[in-house]
Amino acid sequence: MSKKPISAGVVHSLPSDLRKALASDAKALEAWESITPLARNEWICWTISVKTPETRKNHVGRVISELKEGMRRPCCWIGCIHRTDKPVSRSVQWVINKRKKVKK
Repeated sequence: MSKKPISAGVVHSLPSDLRKALASDAKALEAWESITPLARNEWICWTISVKTPETRKNHVGRVISELKEGMRRPCCWIGCIHRTDKPVSRSVQWVINKRKKVKK
């Protein structure tokens, strides 16, 4: 008996740590499969766009818990900047520019 593969996003593939977490929680996996590929992409991008392993582990845990709470996208996330199928919005570009200024 083969298991159905877990769906990924539109730009990002599903990282192994998030795949493992989803596979181990039936309710979270059901919620994951019920959201759109764009929404899954947002969760994946939000998870992988962190700087430390500790934050990444925290984000993976939050994906699971927040999906089970009914959230369909990460809260307060500017969106995936890796998509090339649409231009970056002015509001997202403002956030990106602000982050660049802070890093200098």
